[in-house]
Amino acid sequence: MEYIVIIIVAFGASMLTFFSGFGLGTMLTPVFILFFPPEFAVAATAIVHFLNNIFKLILVGKHAVKSVIIRFGLPAIVGAYFGALALGKLAHSDTILHIGPIETNFLNVVMALLIFTFSLMELLPRLKNLEISKKFLIPGGVMSGFFGGLSGHQGALRSAFLVKLGLSKSQFVASGVVIACLVDTIRISTYAMSFDFAVLEESLGLIGLATLSAFGGALIGKRLLEKVTISFIQNLVGILMILISILLFLGVL
Repeated sequence: MEYIVIIIVAFGASMLTFFSGFGLGTMLTPVFILFFPPEFAVAATAIVHFLNNIFKLILVGKHAVKSVIIRFGLPAIVGAYFGALALGKLAHSDTILHIGPIETNFLNVVMALLIFTFSLMELLPRLKNLEISKKFLIPGGVMSGFFGGLSGHQGALRSAFLVKLGLSKSQFVASGVVIACLVDTIRISTYAMSFDFAVLEESLGLIGLATLSAFGGALIGKRLLEKVTISFIQNLVGILMILISILLFLGVL
């Protein structure tokens, strides 16, 4: 069952990234949390996300805008490093939180709040259509990279900043792909210093299938780039993410 769920989500989310500039990490992280501890769910998602972005780089990378990569992507690298370090610190914390009858840990609460917050960006029109002035591009890169390193949720913030730059759809997607590759490279290497990846070695088949499914979604997404609207799917995804964040907060996951 877990294989079917992850294959479907990886395929659909990868396809959506071509329209929204984000989606794979946002959607796949909470699904992996159903099967892994949160820190390993983020790391597993990062591997799929990185490989899928390398594939998309081959498909559309030539349209990336160099000035955007420099002004947003390089600060995002710095943010990603510190975000990944923060995840490592949280993952090794043994602090148990008691919230009324609920017993959970600090990492679960942080991840639940982040998933809940970013799910609202899928649901609420004001947040879904958020556009931030380009004068904040450098701090925006740092912020996007930080949350990418901490929870894998880098794309929503990145899109909110890049959408103000007047890029064509191809430039928007390609520039986002290059920046995501930079962030993924830094965060995966930082995770490798903090986590025992032997836990993930037992699930290489699952990660491999998710990656291949994401490749398929990327191919379909590229072909449908100019044709599809995703409002209904974004709303459905947002609702499911809120449900997962609540279960994570309650300690059920």
